[in-house]
Amino acid sequence: MHTFYKALSGALLCLSFSCTQAQPSGQASKASSGAERIRLNQVGFYPNAAKVAVVVGEGNATKFFLKTADGAKTLYTGQLTDAKLTELSKKPTRVADFSGFSASGSYVLEVPGVGQSYPFEIKPQVHQDVAAAAIKGFYFQRTAIELPQKYAGKWHRPAGHPDTNVLVHPSAASAQRPVGTMISAPRGWYDAGDYNKYIVNSGITMGTLLSAYEEFPQFYQNQKLNIPESDNQVPDLLDESLWNLRWMLTMQDPSDGGVYHKLTNPVFDGMIMPDKATTPRYVVQKGTGAALNFAAVMAQASRVYKNFSKDFPGLSDSCLSAATRAWEWAQKNPNVAYDQDAINKSFDPDVTTGAYGDKDFSDEFLWAAAELYTTTQQDSYYKAVNMLPDAKMPLPSWAQVRLLGYYTLLRHRDQKGAAQKDLPEIRKRLLQFTDAMVAGATAGAYRTVMGRVKEDYVWGSSSVAANQGVALVQAYHLTGNKKYLQAALSNLDYLLGRNAVGYSFVTGFGEKSTMRPHHRPSIADDVAEPIPGLLSGGTNGNADKQDKCEGYTATSPDEMYLDADCSYASNEIAINWNAPLVYLAGALEALQQQAGFAAKNTK
Repeated sequence: MHTFYKALSGALLCLSFSCTQAQPSGQASKASSGAERIRLNQVGFYPNAAKVAVVVGEGNATKFFLKTADGAKTLYTGQLTDAKLTELSKKPTRVADFSGFSASGSYVLEVPGVGQSYPFEIKPQVHQDVAAAAIKGFYFQRTAIELPQKYAGKWHRPAGHPDTNVLVHPSAASAQRPVGTMISAPRGWYDAGDYNKYIVNSGITMGTLLSAYEEFPQFYQNQKLNIPESDNQVPDLLDESLWNLRWMLTMQDPSDGGVYHKLTNPVFDGMIMPDKATTPRYVVQKGTGAALNFAAVMAQASRVYKNFSKDFPGLSDSCLSAATRAWEWAQKNPNVAYDQDAINKSFDPDVTTGAYGDKDFSDEFLWAAAELYTTTQQDSYYKAVNMLPDAKMPLPSWAQVRLLGYYTLLRHRDQKGAAQKDLPEIRKRLLQFTDAMVAGATAGAYRTVMGRVKEDYVWGSSSVAANQGVALVQAYHLTGNKKYLQAALSNLDYLLGRNAVGYSFVTGFGEKSTMRPHHRPSIADDVAEPIPGLLSGGTNGNADKQDKCEGYTATSPDEMYLDADCSYASNEIAINWNAPLVYLAGALEALQQQAGFAAKNTK
């Protein structure tokens, strides 16, 4: 199985990435073209959860058969649904629902006249390796440190970008730090397929990861990822997050509390390994968006790491101090937008890397205020912003973080204070939002929340699916209604193969998973398989116009995807996309261990 990193013992993913990769079984290596037409979660299913596959294309079959992985024995026979046209491409589909089968094992689905599916498993904790690899993906994004074979397996590499001699760009200069001042800002994660580090995108990424820990601390306490810090008493998720948190702290100007927008090369590096990329690096302009994302993350981090004061003495206090100073800077500078074109007209060198430009900071003010209020229990932060500016509930993205603030307020809903008057309304709006997601999902062609409307297929659509899943888990926390968990699980099924292109968008998981992501180390390292655990951006209705990569043949937005490294508009990876995958997969694992899933119980 060419991207299913399996130990010979049958365990899914060797977290050390040093185990022997199992060779394909005869049956798996002979997967017919039918596997391309049978779309399902290529990793597998929980015993008591819904189990659905979608058969694409014309056909006369009326039944399907669940067989042992070698195809020798039929264990379950089911009826295919009548044909239904997909919402966007209008292709005929039929559904094979085998939710009634719950025995653990390895299986394939067979549809007469179509063929056999890719193999999959049914078992408890079926997604625990996806959940672990999604976090381990951040380890592979670390800057300024060697990744030795002990931890990185065949993806080991020398350290890149120490960032101990970073120049202050003219746009960021101040009296205390004039042009050309050298500062040290090591650690952090490479943001995406490139080698730069961005505060704004670190904001939603860190907020999502820290929220995953706040929601499921016991799950993460028990998880070991084989990273250098795994032997300490701190959950590996928090150790990994700390690598980026410590970099973020270096991005605050100590003289005024402002925060630099990004640490970057003037232009993107070529497709080379990190240690070969040695051009000068700069910190660029301080801005309101950076300050508020920073303030929110630091306030939340202060709360989370306070429980580990023996391991990290003074860290919680330092984070809170940094948060309040950044908040104060933003109060004095509420409209400093990062306008890269304007900067390039005024200063040299020109900077052409990711802009993460944003002109509306109302959502960032809301999120930062919610985190500072929750951490300090001071009503003044809450009252400093309008927490209910309108009735909208926009799905989180790097440019829209309002719901991160709402999630925090609802998570700490027992905390007394100014938020109490608004919590019933916030709760009601969130449930209306998630109910609208769930409505009609089980009647859709793919029976997923994700992907029934063309608006879902934006740049980074995989994170749309994952963030929808996060919102649905929030709704489950508020109500205990398992319909939200089943809906969230349908989106993980989408990410792992039950979608209109039939790809598992998580590298290393599934027979047909992303193999050529737009990700410099995966391209330049001479290893055939990409670094595992990375979430491809996924189907993008405008990808062909945005990156002009040759090879697009689709005309429907749900099929506009190219597994090629030139396709940065559909096949790049990014930390803000991996973070909700971490949350979603971890949440489903934690909750199925605690309470299990009930395929038919939606109360």
